[in-house]
Amino acid sequence: MASRKEEKERLREIREQAEKQEASEQRRKLILGYAVAGVLAAAVVVGIVLVVIGSSGSGASGNAHIVAGPPGSTTTMNLDPDEREGTKTDAGPMAEADKLTQAAKAAKCVLRNPPDEGSTHLLPSQNTPKYKSDPPTSGNHDPVPLSNGVYNSPIPSFRNALHTLEHGRVGIVYQPDLPDADQLVLKGVVDEDFRDIVMFPFEQMQWEVAAVAWGQYMGCRAYNDEVPDAIRAFRDTYRGQGPEPTSVQPS
Repeated sequence: MASRKEEKERLREIREQAEKQEASEQRRKLILGYAVAGVLAAAVVVGIVLVVIGSSGSGASGNAHIVAGPPGSTTTMNLDPDEREGTKTDAGPMAEADKLTQAAKAAKCVLRNPPDEGSTHLLPSQNTPKYKSDPPTSGNHDPVPLSNGVYNSPIPSFRNALHTLEHGRVGIVYQPDLPDADQLVLKGVVDEDFRDIVMFPFEQMQWEVAAVAWGQYMGCRAYNDEVPDAIRAFRDTYRGQGPEPTSVQPS
């Protein structure tokens, strides 16, 4: 039989082996925990990057073609997006940029190049200026531009939209009471080529329909079947022609 001393030694060795096994298991669990935590952290970082990329204005969203940049870079002014499907129409012979003068005349619209009214950014506490052009084509404006896209709410002022025009956008503007059928034809013009376009109702102008860019506008007293081609010609003439590059705003 083993002596008491030998038995104690055997039990000590068993205990030490158990303690080593336990320590090894704890180390394994700790390393595994670090690995899982690292994977989760990487996933969070990837998720944040994807959110930032997704919100950076890499493409228009929905049938309203809204392009919202990162927070603070653009604004929708809480306007309702116009998700209606526009009425498709074929472009006629006057729809080309080099025929803008003829297209405007055929649509009984006038082309104007109003004097520059400035381009200073306004503080939030500053009132919106009384712009002299109808609709406004330049002037002091909000530092946050209106997001590209089509809106169904009447815009209260051009304070944000002017900054959008400064970035080379073209605006299509119409009276809120314009018949829906005519609105949908205008929407169809945007649907066919919505890059760097804004469209919204605006009642504070003398025209039933207008197209506007920085320093330029075309005003139409009454909508008619020639107006869409005139707008196409205006769009292709002045899009990208603002004093600031279009690339400074998500598009």
